Amino acid sequence: MSDVIFYVALIWMTTLLLTAAVTVIRAGDALTRILALDVLTLVLTALLVLYSTTTETSYYLDAALLLALLSFLSSIAAARYYSVDRIF
Repeated sequence: MSDVIFYVALIWMTTLLLTAAVTVIRAGDALTRILALDVLTLVLTALLVLYSTTTETSYYLDAALLLALLSFLSSIAAARYYSVDRIF
């Protein structure tokens, strides 16, 4: 039963990853690209966590945590730059 759930989650996250990548490429507005890139990194983080639980190694959890932190900081910096035209 858990194998079925794993494969369904893997297929679903891969579909979301591809959809977010297409949105980043085809979006016309800069704000839409920022949000799509944030979604892309969050789905990639979820894929790293899923892979970490299946292989039972904690290294991928560390990478997922670092990716989530960098994604959060870059989204804030990009949104600030978009709204004020300067980061600080």
